[in-house]
Amino acid sequence: MRHVFPFSAIVGQEAMKRAMILTAIDPTIGGVLVFGDRGTGKSTAVRALAALLPPIDVIAGCPVNSDQAEDVPEWVQNAGTETHAVPTPVVDLPLGVSQDRVTGALDIERALTRGEKAFEPGLLAQANRGYLYIDEVNLLEDHIVDLLLDVAQSGENVVERDGLSIRHPARFVLVGSGNPEEGDLRPQLLDRFGLSVEVTSPTNMAERVEVIRRRDAFDRDPAGFTNDWHTADAIVRDRIVKARETIASYDVGDDVLETCARLCIALGSDGLRGELTLLRAARALAAFEGASEVAHHHVTVVAPIALSHRLRRDPLDDAGSSSRVERVLADVMA
Repeated sequence: MRHVFPFSAIVGQEAMKRAMILTAIDPTIGGVLVFGDRGTGKSTAVRALAALLPPIDVIAGCPVNSDQAEDVPEWVQNAGTETHAVPTPVVDLPLGVSQDRVTGALDIERALTRGEKAFEPGLLAQANRGYLYIDEVNLLEDHIVDLLLDVAQSGENVVERDGLSIRHPARFVLVGSGNPEEGDLRPQLLDRFGLSVEVTSPTNMAERVEVIRRRDAFDRDPAGFTNDWHTADAIVRDRIVKARETIASYDVGDDVLETCARLCIALGSDGLRGELTLLRAARALAAFEGASEVAHHHVTVVAPIALSHRLRRDPLDDAGSSSRVERVLADVMA
């Protein structure tokens, strides 16, 4: 059995962990972009969170992870009617991947051997109801970026070529990571990420030592280390599950909505996606904390990760995006 490093055992990186938890509670927030140094736990965190989440029910033989027989696409053959539990999918989208591999294409083997025109699902089908992880997302080819933009907007993958006309659901949490020194992300894709986190290597000696200690303990005894952190991970999982069940009951007062709007206006955020993301993230945080209502405190906590990547660049301001958000937030909340 392959063990995954426990989510609760990740040292520090609180903003990154919080962002991933919030998107696990409410996928409509729009995914997470994690930019920063190599070796800071970016890929570890997404795999750890997926392993922590409860399994999903899927119809046997359904390549798009449908949980109800009526949701199985018409082109799927030999799908059953019973469901079975599988781990939450985490699909890697590698650099240089072809469009056919992403969207799916004609099954060449069946076409040549049987003379049948059949569809071979791609990575988007595998990622449905799970996570699509892109390392070095800023180096992704433009035509793949355009494709992902279309699917992220519609929640559906459409393939119209090679004599095929295929549609299937493609709803997933998009997680992208990269190093800003290797290039910027296209603005169109940047805006599609709900939350953005900047991660750095820890500078605190005690924290660095603890990272090394835990990673070494996991490498030497994965099963034992995972078992040691089982209870802590179970607590986080139970809070996520409860938040998913209760989040729809959280109404947001006009005063909180006005705070979201004032903050986005003060920052010069384009469009209204910033306010909507801020609202959804604050509501998810309130549900995760088990709060009685969505309060200004929740907006304050999530504002840096919800808005920092939506700011226009200011060449006269040397402060980072998160610092600019926090500075404006202090003025708005004063």
